[in-house]
Amino acid sequence: MPQRARIAAVLGPTNTGKTHYAIERMLGHRTGMIGLPLRLLAREVYDKIVAARGPSVVALVTGEERIVPPRAQYWVCTVEAMPEGMGVDFIGIDEIQLCADPERGHVFTDRLLRMRGLHETLFMGSDTMRGPISQLVRGVEFIRRERMSQLSYLGSKKISRMPARSAIVGFSVDNVYAIAELIRRTKGGAAVVMGALSPRTRNAQVDLYQNGDVDYLVATDAIGMGLNLDIDHIAFSALTKFDGRRMRDLQPNELAQIAGRAGRGMRSGTFGTTGDAGQIPEDWVEAITSHSFTPIRKLNWRNPDLRFGSIAALVQSLEIAPNDEWLVKAREADDLQTLKALGAEAEVQARASNPASVRLLWDVCRIPDFRGISHAEHAGLLHVIFQHLHERGGIPRDFLARQVKRIDRTDGDIDTLSKRLAYIRTWTYVAQRKGWVDDEIHWRDATRAVEDALSDALHERLTQRFVDRRTSVLLRRLKQKETLLAEVNDKGEVTVEGEFVGRLEGFRFRQDQGATGQEAKTLKQASLQALAPHFHLRADRFYNAPDTEIDFTEQGGLMWGDQAVGKLAKGDDPLKPRIVAFVDDTAGADVAQKVERRLSHFIDRKIAALFEPLITLANDEALTGLARGFGFRIVEAMGILPRQLVADDVKQLDQDSRGALRKHGIRFGQYTIFMPLLLKPAPTRLRLVLWSLANDLDHFPEAPPPGLVTVPNIRDVPMQHYTLAGYRPAGTRAIRIDMLERLADLLRAQDSRSGFEANPDMLSITGMTLEQFADLMEGLGYKAEKGERSKVRPADEVITTSATPEGESGEALPVFDAAQIEETAPGAVPDPSDTPPAADLVAGTEAIDDAGYAPINEDPEGVQDDDNIADTPEEEILPGTAPDEALSGPELETFYTFTWGGNRNRGGANARREQGARGAPRGKGKPQAQGGERGGHGKGGEGKGGPRKGKGGKPQGGPGGGKAKTYESRPRKEDKIDPDNPFAAALMGLKNKS
Repeated sequence: MPQRARIAAVLGPTNTGKTHYAIERMLGHRTGMIGLPLRLLAREVYDKIVAARGPSVVALVTGEERIVPPRAQYWVCTVEAMPEGMGVDFIGIDEIQLCADPERGHVFTDRLLRMRGLHETLFMGSDTMRGPISQLVRGVEFIRRERMSQLSYLGSKKISRMPARSAIVGFSVDNVYAIAELIRRTKGGAAVVMGALSPRTRNAQVDLYQNGDVDYLVATDAIGMGLNLDIDHIAFSALTKFDGRRMRDLQPNELAQIAGRAGRGMRSGTFGTTGDAGQIPEDWVEAITSHSFTPIRKLNWRNPDLRFGSIAALVQSLEIAPNDEWLVKAREADDLQTLKALGAEAEVQARASNPASVRLLWDVCRIPDFRGISHAEHAGLLHVIFQHLHERGGIPRDFLARQVKRIDRTDGDIDTLSKRLAYIRTWTYVAQRKGWVDDEIHWRDATRAVEDALSDALHERLTQRFVDRRTSVLLRRLKQKETLLAEVNDKGEVTVEGEFVGRLEGFRFRQDQGATGQEAKTLKQASLQALAPHFHLRADRFYNAPDTEIDFTEQGGLMWGDQAVGKLAKGDDPLKPRIVAFVDDTAGADVAQKVERRLSHFIDRKIAALFEPLITLANDEALTGLARGFGFRIVEAMGILPRQLVADDVKQLDQDSRGALRKHGIRFGQYTIFMPLLLKPAPTRLRLVLWSLANDLDHFPEAPPPGLVTVPNIRDVPMQHYTLAGYRPAGTRAIRIDMLERLADLLRAQDSRSGFEANPDMLSITGMTLEQFADLMEGLGYKAEKGERSKVRPADEVITTSATPEGESGEALPVFDAAQIEETAPGAVPDPSDTPPAADLVAGTEAIDDAGYAPINEDPEGVQDDDNIADTPEEEILPGTAPDEALSGPELETFYTFTWGGNRNRGGANARREQGARGAPRGKGKPQAQGGERGGHGKGGEGKGGPRKGKGGKPQGGPGGGKAKTYESRPRKEDKIDPDNPFAAALMGLKNKS
């Protein structure tokens, strides 16, 4: 070595530029070599030198990588992989204080004592190494470098309050992953850096952080070894670590090594703790901030002068103790443990019988345990490798191909990919060893390709799991106070800066439900800020939208297309409800007012159009006296008023008053006083909503499907709901009130004292079978007596039951009433109560078609056959009779005779239901279940009283519904006769005679 060769120790705290100084010094020489503590750091330095001098003159040598161009001048290596005897001009050893490390210290001590450059040697590290270096290295020059920025302590902070550009340090893989997951949920994501990562994965993760895609880094203590990152704050998640043998407390100098990564260049940094780490002791904080630590007194050492005569001799040479007070024998390392384990096997002893084979065995034992599974498994793998090398002089190609192929898979989660990366590192290390494989270039490329693929897959999984790009992008934009770009597609999906954040429903933003906590707050803040102009544009479009695009729901909601934009609320007048607009507060008062005004215009016009007869009646100043008061009652009842509630008022009206009211379309029916125009589906639907609002109902009754003459009489539905829907319950069903009044007109012509049978007109009006019609009549107060008689079938005979075509499950053919097509002016029809029955037959046939309904029952349940009467000639066989006998005997038909039995309807079940109790519907056999959704949709049950089956999905309900109802058959009580009934006088006279 030339006399002028320089040996210098550049010592000082972190962020003093020691490594940068060493690189500059090396490039000032023709050749040089620098040893670094981590493969990650070696790759970082290699990239810097390649950028400065080009790849043709720079070599990279680590345990798993070997890039050596033919004209290599500068060698970047891990300390363990530094080639000896190179004779380069410059030698540099970084982080020289690792001489005191229990695991790797003996390697650094060996480089300190034995490796020198021809012209210059630099040792870079902590001030704590000044004493050992001055005692063990002669002629050393010490260079003190001061930290370029200040380091201060911030104490303990929650992760949710961690400042941006922070690194949180964990001391186990599980701890790192848990912290990263928490940061993803609260801060948008974090990059992950660990010593076990490949350089490719580590660089990709660091780029996420350095580029600002995420503001947080979660790392192991590997970042303390010279990695240069843009970190402002370091937070320790623990103050203890597992050192491979036991859990121990971290020392102040170790904390300082990591904490010193905060701050870069002239920018100051901070450090502290988080989680359960607690506070760092004050004296430690003082030591870290002033860079004053206890000097190192002992360096780990292992004998470099090895003897390869035998396994025993090699082990003995490795266990020689040092004879210097500054050196201490290193604890048994992994390579020595493996040597002892393999040396105990007879086969290995037989193979390692000469110095060359013993040296080969030692080289194999020095393969690092990248997998970290167990010492025994690692020794077993090395045994196989040694066997192949000793027998064949190299690793068999097919054996190595199988090992690599088994690992060459990129599926699986983070843990699976990490394990495969650890496995491939073993074979990458083997491929780097000269003479161990038949085609070194091929296997180096092959193992590198697998490692790169696994590294990319691992980076993707880490990013997918620990980085929410959506939140991180929005946070960065918000922090930079940039204008966020939002887009809303035709489905209402909202994207901000290209990231899906939620949906715009009307004028309310529904953010993605996958976001929680701080992430959700960030999303909402960014989204609403970006959506502000969209709210105004949408409000303008809504304000100019036609009424056909707006509608109300049966529960009082207000819809714009399929989007809810508001709801109706109770107002001062039932016909003037209030509007509650659904608009986010951040949309602004202008948007909310515009939406509310548009909805008010819509509902006002809707009420004016659908309730025009009612509004005209209310505003008619010509009505006076009793007529005006009665008109008020009609308006208050929204066009439908049960006659029994106003019987006395009706009696007091003279003919002139009634005529004035009839001019407004009011019909005085036997059961109901109503306005036929308001029975149409649209007014009915609106009436139920407005009445429910006025009565503060939580759940509104819904209108039956349009076009049904009868609907099921459901036990739990109040009678008033049926009235508002335009129906009157009678028996097991409820009949539409306009059709009921037509039926009443027909019934007044019958002799109810002697009894009568149903005619085709009656069945046509109700759309029922004879059996069902009988139940309806009993619900109206008549007695029905069932009988049988011989059936005569001339061509012109009146059929008493509805015919059913084949294959229709008993559904009756619709029978149209031609008389219904004729229309009569409402005002020309006299009140049924004011005219004799005979006159009512003619004058009482009032036009009903204005209600918008068909004259027949379109409900399958309303027309199904329950009367057990044969529907076709082939089926007309008496029960229990053989076919031949039936053909030869007389045919029987069922008929009912109806007589007035007192107005049980008014004093019976329906009246009791008005008072809060509900009478059981009448039925035969097992009652039928009615059910479905509110409004009557759903499946119907099957009753044993007849072959009726409700079809799923067919509209079969009344004004209400909900869960399936089960009816019970109960005997009806004989109710008192209502004297207000038109038939009361005749019936009272009949009773008196009897």
